[in-house]
Amino acid sequence: MKKKAKNIGVRADVNNRNKWCAVPYYVWMIIFIVVPLVMVVFFSFTDSDYHFTTANYEKFLTRGANGELIYVTTLLRSLGLALIATLICLIVGYPVALILSSKRIKRSDLLITAIMLPTWMNFLLRTYAWMTIIGRNGLLDTLLALIGLGPVEMIGTNGAIILGMVYNFLPFMILPIYSVMAKMDHSLVEAATDLGANPLQVFLRVKLPLSMSGIATGITMVFMPAASSFVIPNLLGGNKVSMIGNTIEDQFKSAGNYNFGSTIAMILMVCILLSMLIFNGKGDKEEMIM
Repeated sequence: MKKKAKNIGVRADVNNRNKWCAVPYYVWMIIFIVVPLVMVVFFSFTDSDYHFTTANYEKFLTRGANGELIYVTTLLRSLGLALIATLICLIVGYPVALILSSKRIKRSDLLITAIMLPTWMNFLLRTYAWMTIIGRNGLLDTLLALIGLGPVEMIGTNGAIILGMVYNFLPFMILPIYSVMAKMDHSLVEAATDLGANPLQVFLRVKLPLSMSGIATGITMVFMPAASSFVIPNLLGGNKVSMIGNTIEDQFKSAGNYNFGSTIAMILMVCILLSMLIFNGKGDKEEMIM
């Protein structure tokens, strides 16, 4: 009995020590996550004199001279471009992660390093590099001129923005899917093969359901920064394509309207959270069916 009581006491001391070790993380989360979020919510529901108001949310529904909902249209455009970029990253990234996680690839760690290598460079510099490639008289125009095709105006188009998003965020789709598939129990694949499943059935019934958590993480890591991006639209959009991130930036930096900027940020955050909940819900149902 004494030995059992001693073990319980030691276990309690370890638990208390672990709780104290977690205090710095709680403090970090409160200062850099909770407090900024509370400030954004506060500013979105107040005016310049800190009086409670819903005028900021009413302003978001303001119509332009042609009757168009300006900010709503910008939000929908941003979510649409982010969704397209996310789907492209998934279509390209999933096969890459599948190949890298295969036992036939011996030095997958080197290939993963090569994929992540561009992220070690400054985000702004990577985007500037694409301006020189697809810009007027850039590398793309030079190559097209050699085969007799005219110049292509990509800067200032939705395609240029999607290209920049895919290039910058593709590694964040590949890495979580690869990490899940690399830990996959390959005995399940062997069992399915022994039971007569062809490669397509093995993929649909075994590999795809087991990799759903990595897919969900990858989509989250790509869709969220893509929807709120403002550097890529500024540089590759050429001030012709406005996204919701640019609108938020303008409200904070140019207009100095922190209240309305916080309102737009709140609406964007809610939209992203809802889209993530919808996807995760569908992903969980699909995994259960599989």
